[in-house]
Amino acid sequence: MYSSADIVEQRLKNLEAHLQQENPVLLGTVRSFRTLDRVAHGMRLLEKDQSHATRIPWWPLISVLGTFSAGKSTFINHFLDSKLQRTGNQAVDDRFTVICYSRESSDHALPGVALDADPRFPLYQISKDIDLVSEGEGERIDTYLQLKASPSERLRGRILIDSPGFDADAQRTATLRITDHIIGLSDLVLVFFDARHPEPGAMRDTLQHLVCDTINRPDAGKFLYILNQMDTTAREDNPEDVVAAWQRAIGEEGLTAGRFYTIYNPDAANFIEDPTKRARYEEKRDRDLTEIHRRMQKVEVERAYRIVGALDRTAKEIEERIVPFLRRAIDRWRKRTLWGDGIVFGLALIAFLLWIVRGDGVSRLQGAMDSFWLAPLLTLIFLGLVVVVHFTIRSLAAKSVAYSLAARAKKEDLSSDLTGAFARNTRFWRSIFLRTPIGWGAAAKRRLHKVRQDADLYVQTLNDRFTNPSGEGLDSDLAPARASTEPVED
Repeated sequence: MYSSADIVEQRLKNLEAHLQQENPVLLGTVRSFRTLDRVAHGMRLLEKDQSHATRIPWWPLISVLGTFSAGKSTFINHFLDSKLQRTGNQAVDDRFTVICYSRESSDHALPGVALDADPRFPLYQISKDIDLVSEGEGERIDTYLQLKASPSERLRGRILIDSPGFDADAQRTATLRITDHIIGLSDLVLVFFDARHPEPGAMRDTLQHLVCDTINRPDAGKFLYILNQMDTTAREDNPEDVVAAWQRAIGEEGLTAGRFYTIYNPDAANFIEDPTKRARYEEKRDRDLTEIHRRMQKVEVERAYRIVGALDRTAKEIEERIVPFLRRAIDRWRKRTLWGDGIVFGLALIAFLLWIVRGDGVSRLQGAMDSFWLAPLLTLIFLGLVVVVHFTIRSLAAKSVAYSLAARAKKEDLSSDLTGAFARNTRFWRSIFLRTPIGWGAAAKRRLHKVRQDADLYVQTLNDRFTNPSGEGLDSDLAPARASTEPVED
């Protein structure tokens, strides 16, 4: 029987084995994630069977999103030089397809559970998110996801995700939830529009989820907006009006800047009779396709920096945001407990004094105290009631703070299990006057500082690997030769 710690360790070993084979430049960061997890487990920010390393995709991730029949699958097939995806003018596929490299000589497909159960891939445990949308739907993961593998060399070291069109899936809410999840994971997002239907009405959901909701993101630069199938406009008197209508619709959603592309598939294009117009269309198409493909090819470099950035950012977040957040929550809990104690015991004292003053309470109390056995019994009962009342108030105060904790954490954009961490700090044996969260101390600080120092070394090694003009003295691996290997003192 494997323990939770054994399970997460095996997952990390599997990740290391895969990185050794596919992307050894990131091997060193797995060790740093282990150090980070040790702090998070001690503070109860993560369960024992969880790791920060499994919360991010470890390979460059490119998602292709948009309305159905906008030519997404055709674009992917052209990029891979393979007829991997089904194409057509209707919604030919209503599942998210994760596409990765394979050494096999032919393409093959696997069910969605292959993604949901493997932490090395994006969409790991996405069934839990689907269950939040509709209970029980997570068990039908194969209706939402599929994994395809291709021997195309352009897939080596990167993963593509082809999405169903927003208007093509009856399971609409879950589809949009997965889409939002994919956007957060992706290094590059290609947003496709159909030049045959550029009007806002036909791409309402795309505008909302892929334009309006993304323009204020700090990573907005990873979005490329593409008007596909431009060859269908060649017969228009003013094809420029199509592009203008498309850009106007996007601009109305608040996007007034950014890189826009107009392309069509050279292998499935309508013949343009006018040679001058055909040359102009082909020149613009080839120029834009070349730039899009260049961004897709260089995404591996961006992913390496992004993973190191996530490592440093998480360590910084724990020390500078999560620990103060928990301290504030503990302070609120202590204040509410003390106020509750003061009110309840104050009212009890007032009632006792009234009983003494208005009745014969003095004589009865004196008689009870003179009794050999009754006095200790009453004392024990009194102390027991005090303890029960105090811990009841503690529990109610903790629940009242925890009730708003998730909303506060979401408002401050904190993703850790702060409710569980706070609950651990309010256990019955924990004094209300202790402000330092459980698991936080000098040893935890040293571990986080080491993680951040190693993250700086990882960045330096990446810089040497990708920017050194001489190309001499470069390490093939990331950081093991440079980052500190000394253990952190407890």
